[in-house]
Amino acid sequence: MATAEHLRDIALSLPEATEKPMHGTPAFYVKTKFFTKLSHDGRTAVVHVDSLEEKEALLAAEPAQLTTTPHYDGYRMVLVVLAKVTKAELREYVTESWRLRAPKKLLAAFDAQEQ
Repeated sequence: MATAEHLRDIALSLPEATEKPMHGTPAFYVKTKFFTKLSHDGRTAVVHVDSLEEKEALLAAEPAQLTTTPHYDGYRMVLVVLAKVTKAELREYVTESWRLRAPKKLLAAFDAQEQ
């Protein structure tokens, strides 16, 4: 089971990630773009996905792990249910969200380092 502390540790381990509040909850940014944040109830983390089609596919494929609310309708974001994912799974969701929001130059440097 992943926790809010795992979310913080994972997010801040990514290049140039910073933390600052968004609407009273911890949010994590790469440069000026947020890539994940803790929900108000502390039970879910908001992450970005590549497209609305991917959002629908992920929600259908992982209904226990991923959810959404009407607030996120029309947005390329899903909610990761922390109690239903492992730390490794959370790392995958958060890293992919970071990748979608990171500047191209930073992403290229990150990818080069990973090889």
